[in-house]
Amino acid sequence: MEFRTLLQAVPSHPKIGYDNKLLLLGSCFTEHIGGWLEDHYFDALTNPFGVIFNPESVARSLQNLLEEKVYTESELFEYKGIWSSFDHHSRFSSTDPQHALRKMNDMRATASEQLKNADFLIVTFGTAWVFTHREEARVVSNCHKLPERVFERTRLSVTEIVTRWSILLRQLLTVNPGIRVIFTVSPIRHLKDSLHGNQLSKASLLLAIEELNNQFENTSYFPSYELLLDDLRDYRFYAEDMVHPADIAITYIRNHFSETYFTNETRDILRQCEKLNKSIHHKPQNPASDAYKCFLIQNIASARNLLNKNHFLTLQKPLAALQSRLDRLENATE
Repeated sequence: MEFRTLLQAVPSHPKIGYDNKLLLLGSCFTEHIGGWLEDHYFDALTNPFGVIFNPESVARSLQNLLEEKVYTESELFEYKGIWSSFDHHSRFSSTDPQHALRKMNDMRATASEQLKNADFLIVTFGTAWVFTHREEARVVSNCHKLPERVFERTRLSVTEIVTRWSILLRQLLTVNPGIRVIFTVSPIRHLKDSLHGNQLSKASLLLAIEELNNQFENTSYFPSYELLLDDLRDYRFYAEDMVHPADIAITYIRNHFSETYFTNETRDILRQCEKLNKSIHHKPQNPASDAYKCFLIQNIASARNLLNKNHFLTLQKPLAALQSRLDRLENATE
C-alpha cells in the first residue's frame, strides 16, 4: 500500500542539455534550481535583477532585458544613505549611486545577451500579491524596507497576469523564436499573506500559467509546487521556519527536474561534474604531500578530459582553482 501520492516525472521534449543556454528569473526558489545548474557547469544565468517574486515584476525585468534598458541615476532613490532601484534586489544597492548603476547595467547587458541566445527561459512565480508605489504608480520588485505607507498592497488577477505575459511572450518570440519557456510556481508559502491569502495567490498563479500554456506552444509547466505540497506533503520536508523547503525536499525536486528535462547523457555528465566539485572542496590532511599532488594532477586531467569531450562545459573556474593549488604546491617544493 502506498502512503503518499507519488508524482511521476513526465519526460519533456525537447530536453535540456549542456550545449543549451539558460536564463532563470523569479522567486528565491529560482535560486535553488539556477544555482544548482550553475554549480554543475551549465551555461545558465540566474536572476540578473536579483530575487523577484510576482509576475508583474518578473515581466518588467524581462521587458527591460528585451529592450536593453540602460539605468540612469534619475531612476535610483536614496534611503538611509543607500542608493537602490525598485527593479532590483538589494544586492545591487550601494552607498555610491554610480557603483550601483555599474552593477545594474553590467548585469543587464550580460543577461540581455544571454536571453537573445537562450534555448530555455525558466520562470518561477512566488506570489500574486504586489506592492505598488503610490507616488510612482508602479509595481515594485523590492520595497527596500521603505515605510508601508509608501505602498499599496493588492493581488494580481488571473486576467492581469495572462494579459501582461501574452503580450510579453509574443515580443520575446520575435527576438528569440526558438526559445522554450518553463513556468513553475514556488512551493514556498507566503504566510504574511495569511494561509487563505497564500492559497488564493498560488491559485491565481497556477490558473494564469495554465491559460498561457493553452495559448503558446513553446511554454510548459514544471510542478515544483505540487511536488512539495502534494507529493512530499509532510512538515519533515520543511526547514525550521515551516515555510521554506528543507534541503532534502530541494534535492527531491531537483531530481524530478533532472528526470523530466535531462537525457541520460546529460545526467552522466552531471555526475562527473559532481565528482569534480568534490575534488575542488576536498581538504587534504597534508596539503604538502606527494599524495595530494597526485590527487590534483589526476583531477586536472579528468577535468580536461571532460572538457575535451564536452567543449560547451563552463569548467574554466574549477580548472583554474585546481591548477592554482598544484602550482602553489610545486613552487613550495622547489
